Amino acid sequence: MFTERTFRSALAASALAVAALVTTACSPGADSPESGDGAGGRPAARGTALAAVETLTVKGRAPKTGYEREKFGRAWADVDGNGCGTRDDILKRDLTGVRFTDGRCKVASGTLTDDPYTGTTVRFVRGRSKVDIDHVVALSDAWQKGAGKWDGETRRRFANDPLNLLAVDASTNRRKSDGDAATWLPPNKAYRCTYVARQIAVKKKYGVWVTGGERDAMRRVLTTCPQQRLP
Repeated sequence: MFTERTFRSALAASALAVAALVTTACSPGADSPESGDGAGGRPAARGTALAAVETLTVKGRAPKTGYEREKFGRAWADVDGNGCGTRDDILKRDLTGVRFTDGRCKVASGTLTDDPYTGTTVRFVRGRSKVDIDHVVALSDAWQKGAGKWDGETRRRFANDPLNLLAVDASTNRRKSDGDAATWLPPNKAYRCTYVARQIAVKKKYGVWVTGGERDAMRRVLTTCPQQRLP
């Protein structure tokens, strides 16, 4: 028999069910605007490398046809007008215990006390150096992802931009060759987040695009350090 007590019980159960539905609908989930590419499904924070990677253009790699180092200007030009070539500027920036052959520009010796690519100490001696100046975004890689259509002055600035240059262990740098993040990362895992963030900063600055595989590799690295900032 349907009594008033039964009616009140049914009404209360219906109200509880509606409340549960409302609560579920308001909770962040996989389809919620709160989801994103950051850690734990949250959107990547503004200003981070993880957010910046999403702003890069994604395209296929263009042919290497026509690439020559000379297309990026004379190696290690004095682009900042300080009287010193770019190579020596970076050696002075990245080495410790620097000594000069001419008093202020030409670096004769020094020590790379914490090589970013290996985490080891590498000695620099001019003429028999074990230190290279690496283009973090290789010139050949840039050529195949936009630089082939730049004017000569833009390529010259790119090749000598301190943002894109690091003093590193020579043998490791030569194994890198012109690899991007999809094909090469520093053996020193502690430096990978910083390395990828620098690549993103360079590509963003100059409008160099990335391949889909490269973008995915960058994401994989940066999800381990979602707060990594651009240099």
